[in-house]
Amino acid sequence: MVAMYATALVLHLLAATVWTGGHLVLATCVLPRALAAGEAQILKSFEQGYERIGIPALLIQVATGLWLAHLQLPLAQWLDLATPQSHLIAIKLGLLALTAAFAVDARLRLIPKLSAATLPSMAWHIWPVTLFAVLFVLVGAGFRLGWG
Repeated sequence: MVAMYATALVLHLLAATVWTGGHLVLATCVLPRALAAGEAQILKSFEQGYERIGIPALLIQVATGLWLAHLQLPLAQWLDLATPQSHLIAIKLGLLALTAAFAVDARLRLIPKLSAATLPSMAWHIWPVTLFAVLFVLVGAGFRLGWG
């Protein structure tokens, strides 16, 4: 069980590194360049390469995160907010829901029509998702720092 826990935690942390790091690069380097140049292709090129590792990283985070949360508390207690752990789990689930909502909207509405004119709308998706990614890391650290 200890080896499974360690493996899940390492996979979770590696996936978080890919997801959060990729979004920080996107928000601070790629997006400003695309906005300044008015070139949607800059985002499209990044997206095509990043999706190959970003989406699997997110899926690994979700799978390992759910399992690690189950080890912290039984599923029935995740949202009852009676314990510090349930607070952290509920925050992470909320961040996941927000991330999914922004991702689905971007994938279905913005990315298919991405152009210089829609770059600002895409930016208003990238910035919050990047913030959510950083908050995921901070909240996750809370489990080890005694916040939960």
